[in-house]
Parts: sequence; structure tokens; C-alpha cells
Amino acid sequence: MNLPAIRAIYLFELARTWRTLFQSIFTPVLTTSLYFVVFGSAIGGRMHEVNGVPYGAFIIPGLMLLTILSESISNASFGIYLPRFTGTIYELLSAPVGVAETLIGYVGAAATKSIILSLIILATARVFVPYHIVHPFWAVSFLLLITISFCLMGFILGCWADGFEKLQIVPLMVVTPLTFLGGTFYSIDMLPEPWRTITLFNPIVYLVNSFRWAFYDTADVDIRLSAALIVAFLAICLGVIAYIFKSGWRLRS
Repeated sequence: MNLPAIRAIYLFELARTWRTLFQSIFTPVLTTSLYFVVFGSAIGGRMHEVNGVPYGAFIIPGLMLLTILSESISNASFGIYLPRFTGTIYELLSAPVGVAETLIGYVGAAATKSIILSLIILATARVFVPYHIVHPFWAVSFLLLITISFCLMGFILGCWADGFEKLQIVPLMVVTPLTFLGGTFYSIDMLPEPWRTITLFNPIVYLVNSFRWAFYDTADVDIRLSAALIVAFLAICLGVIAYIFKSGWRLRS
């Protein structure tokens, strides 16, 4: 394992966060805080409990994922796209750095940014609504699995994109709408048929469901199914990245 290479890539990518601190940290925290003010404090105080959880606390896991998913994809995709755009990717490909080391460097840095951001959002939520975490071990485990999976997805997006505009297509046009419709602000059991059944085809439902279960021990679908789908998505992303490096698709062309 080439540890100096991993350290160099990781620190270089992480340093970009501090150079763009307002965009990387302050903006998503401010946006999420506004959600807590509107839905947690203003509207949440006038709504009934959902699955036995006060509404303001109920939306915390969904709001965290709403930010983490898009930020994980954006951070990882920009990290690998920039060297492709400037041509410095060839220096990396010709260096004695393996696929695993490259992934750990880029995806590790992107995941670290998202984890730091999630902790800040969790601390910010405490200001607006009281909450508790029933299964802290599983909350951390699901957070890591989901974050790493979407960082890998962002890495794939960064390899696929041939312009800055395409980097924003998946986070803005796919992930964000699916997260809004994936039970972020409500339990899918509140939906009438056939919308509840249709919603089950939304993969984000299972992410929100697993993370919310870790917080409050309440779930809309089987938690084992949610965990299995997260692990399967992680494995698929790793398989796609292995193919990209083996074939050189979009990296050497």
C-alpha cells in the first residue's frame, strides 16, 4: 500500500475544502438551518407526532441526508473531474499509485468533508429541536456506508462528465428530487395507495428509512432490506469503478 500517495491525494483534496469554506460548509449548513427553522420550529410545533416522534425531530435524519447525498456526490465528482479537465490525471495514471490508493485518497477526502458537514448539521439541529439517538452505533454505520456509497457514485460521475454542467445534473436533477420524495418530511405510510407502492421504487426511501430507524427505532420498511440495498449499491459502485480503471474509460481518452 502506497501510504505517501494516499496521504498526498487526501490532504490535497481536503485542503480544497478550506479554500472554499463558505461554499463547502457555510452554505449547506445555512440552508439546512432554514429548514429546521421553518419545518422544525415554526410548522413542527403545530403538527402531530409522526410514528411517535415529534415532527421537528422526525425530519432530522432526512434533512441530514438531503445535504449529505448531494454534497458527497459533488465533492467526489469535482475532485476527480478537475485533474481530468486540466490534464494532470495523466501524471496520476503514470505514477505508481494503484486503484485502491487512488480511491482511498479521493473518496476518503470527499467522505471526510461530508462527515464533518453532517456533524455540524446534527449539532445545529440541537439548537432548534430536541432529539435523541436510540441506536448510535447503527447511526454511525449507516452514515458511513451511505456517505462512502455516494462519494463513489460521485467519483463515477466525475469520470463520466465531460463538462462542468454535467457534474450538477445528477445531484440537482436526480438525487435532490428523489430525496424530497423519499420520506424526508413525512412517513411514506401517510401516503395513500397507489403512491405508497410507487414510492417504494425510490431508492432514497431505504436510505432515509435506515437512518431514521437508527435515530428513533421506527421504520416504514424492513430495516434489513434497507441495509442490504445500501451494501448492494456500494458493491455496484465499486464494481463500476474497477471497470473504469481496468478499461481506462474516460480516464485515458
